[in-house]
Amino acid sequence: METLGVDKNFLGLDAEHSTREASEIAIIQAPYEHTVSYGKGTGRGPAAIVAASQYVEFWDEEFQRELAFEKGISTFAPIDFREAVDRAAFDIIEREVTALLNEDKFVVTLGGEHSISVAPIKAHLDRYPDMTVLQIDAHSDLRDSYEGSPWSHASVMARVCEFLPPSRLVQAGIRAQCREEYERIEHDGIQTFFGWEIRQGVYGQSWKERVLDACGDNVYITFDIDGLDPSIMPATGTPEPGGLLWDETIQLMKMIGKHRRIVGFDLVELAPMKEHRWPDFLAAKLVTKILNAAYLGR
Repeated sequence: METLGVDKNFLGLDAEHSTREASEIAIIQAPYEHTVSYGKGTGRGPAAIVAASQYVEFWDEEFQRELAFEKGISTFAPIDFREAVDRAAFDIIEREVTALLNEDKFVVTLGGEHSISVAPIKAHLDRYPDMTVLQIDAHSDLRDSYEGSPWSHASVMARVCEFLPPSRLVQAGIRAQCREEYERIEHDGIQTFFGWEIRQGVYGQSWKERVLDACGDNVYITFDIDGLDPSIMPATGTPEPGGLLWDETIQLMKMIGKHRRIVGFDLVELAPMKEHRWPDFLAAKLVTKILNAAYLGR
């Protein structure tokens, strides 16, 4: 896999801090878009995030560190899926993630549509068999199939639950689903914190603590950007109202990083808007924030 240079990599890092050998953190770009069902453009998401990241400051005053210079971040060229779709495409991603995990890298996967997450989740579970998956999302993505495809973005967590015990799936911000998905949550014991419960104060001020308590020691985060409220993230296929806001999201990431071990994450479903670049920048900064949270205490 080819690593990208200073003018094309995440944060615009020089070779000293961005080669494969010098970096503890690795960023994979998986610009896969095959089953999106409403707004289009997720295939352009990874490149937009990387491009916007070159304007994110290295220093983070909240975490008081320059993680990129401490640990190094290598950015790999976008995966060329050629004609590969569905499971064949995900096998490519899984192989690349596994190879980097075998080098003891902390792996971040940028999508593309949410269906790609099945691959890095499987690769991380093979390495961390006790891990919890924390899904930040507007949608539960638990349909057995959607529009005739079991590999749809709307079915990604159904596929994950075929190899991950459903009780180790924790969902936060869910606010759009069909009846089948709701009943599956109840039947399978999936730990779901619905958007309406968070927004209407069902847990008082403690919803983040409840999410934390639901997570085991090792946590993989799959972050669908539509988990955020469209007032701060309109650049996604289905911008559902009632989502998470910036500060509470970062607080949750910090709590997970402080009290658990974040072993990896993906960020998916950014659909860049030609007329507005700020959502791309927000997504890029979110990547740096989750990285800083993951390295709390490391």
